[in-house]
Amino acid sequence: MLRAPVMPLPPRRSQYGVAPELVRKRAAELPDMVSVLVRDLFPDAAPVIYPGENGLEMIREATRKQMGKVDLSMIKPGDSVNVLGSHHGFTLLGGAPYAEMLRTIRDVVRERTGCTDIRLRVGVGLRFRESEEYIKAFGLDEYYEGKAAGVAPVDEGVAIETEIGTLYGIKKIYNARWIIHAHNSDVREVHFHRQVDRAVKPFGMSYARIETRSTYHQNLGPRAANFVARAIFDSPFVQEKFACAVFLMMSPSGVVGVDADNDLYALNDRVTYLGCRDYGKMMTLLGEIDEAITILDFPSPVPYVFAAGVIFANFAGANRDLFDLDDPLPPYTWYTEAFYGEDGRPLIEGVPPVNPAIKVVIHNYAWGGYPSAFFTEHIPTIVVGREQAELLNRDPQNLSYTKHTLLAEDLDTAVRFAKRVAGTDKILAFDGASGALNVSRSLGEYLLQKAPLVSRRVDGELLPKWLKQRGIDPSQFKIC
Repeated sequence: MLRAPVMPLPPRRSQYGVAPELVRKRAAELPDMVSVLVRDLFPDAAPVIYPGENGLEMIREATRKQMGKVDLSMIKPGDSVNVLGSHHGFTLLGGAPYAEMLRTIRDVVRERTGCTDIRLRVGVGLRFRESEEYIKAFGLDEYYEGKAAGVAPVDEGVAIETEIGTLYGIKKIYNARWIIHAHNSDVREVHFHRQVDRAVKPFGMSYARIETRSTYHQNLGPRAANFVARAIFDSPFVQEKFACAVFLMMSPSGVVGVDADNDLYALNDRVTYLGCRDYGKMMTLLGEIDEAITILDFPSPVPYVFAAGVIFANFAGANRDLFDLDDPLPPYTWYTEAFYGEDGRPLIEGVPPVNPAIKVVIHNYAWGGYPSAFFTEHIPTIVVGREQAELLNRDPQNLSYTKHTLLAEDLDTAVRFAKRVAGTDKILAFDGASGALNVSRSLGEYLLQKAPLVSRRVDGELLPKWLKQRGIDPSQFKIC
């Protein structure tokens, strides 16, 4: 059924985005906008523990319960422990559940081991100060008694000898006797990792020096780079420090639980299974959209704005099945210009185009700090507000972003123009609304019509194929 729009979380104050007071109207406030809940589209969607009536208490309880199953006996009172996080976790449902999991991990380690030297290290991508903003916003610097720090891929490195040669991690990540890998399971850049070793990926990204993490972006590309993260994690250097992993388990509806294990590869199998199961239907449904105006309206860089747990970069590639490892065409182009020449043409044959269903993009609210001009070169784009355009023009990673865009005074003007240009009134907002898609009425009706067909196809055909490709037997799991 169609419901009143679910209002997104308010804008976040950050050096990477315009001031919150400059975001004058949200996509959900437009006329004719409605919400379609994930559970209305897919009644069998996994139940969530957050958001819910018991709030963050459910996150605390789930984290304590799962950590009760892991062995922490290797940690002695005089040891040091680095709890390793990622900036991506703070973009999920406003960041509060991830922050609560990080607090609880510290409490449990201290209670069970007597260890007091517990630090928080939060990795980041190309927005080098973003993790520091989150640490302060959620009071984690105080909670970790001054031992919380953001780490960037340009920080001092540490050589890690692996079976494929010397790779480089970040020194501050590994400067403790033990590490606890505290991450989340949302599929995020599934166009890169392809839901292969998703739980291991941060060892080649968030925790790695830029020379090593660039294998994903500049060198090997999708799937091929996955073995780099595995090589780092499997190295004697990391294995001698690894205590356990604790993950916030996500779905398009919200947090479905917390999972913890001393065996990262066992946890990785569960992450793989849940990612295919819970996100597969939503991503397949978005791939059914024939035409749409997309509104970016979330405090993250352009590729990372959310709609029902799916980032815009994935919608830009939704004309391919991103979970299908047998897909003969490489579905990686729409995310980076690395596979395009200066003439805007693919460097190799068979590169698929940006999803042709995206007729116009309206940049109502999204951050800089990640190279995104590729999108404006390939999709007609309207930027709302001169302040936002100026912010992007000052961003070293987006100096050409607005050269391919139009400027609108306000969101209503942008939408009216986009409808005339696109010839459609279907609107999809990437605004991070909890457990729902904020869409125009016409698109909402379209999605409700398509969802049952998608659900049957995923259950009967696609999900068994995806799991088989990854060597996953679904019968072995008795999880949420």
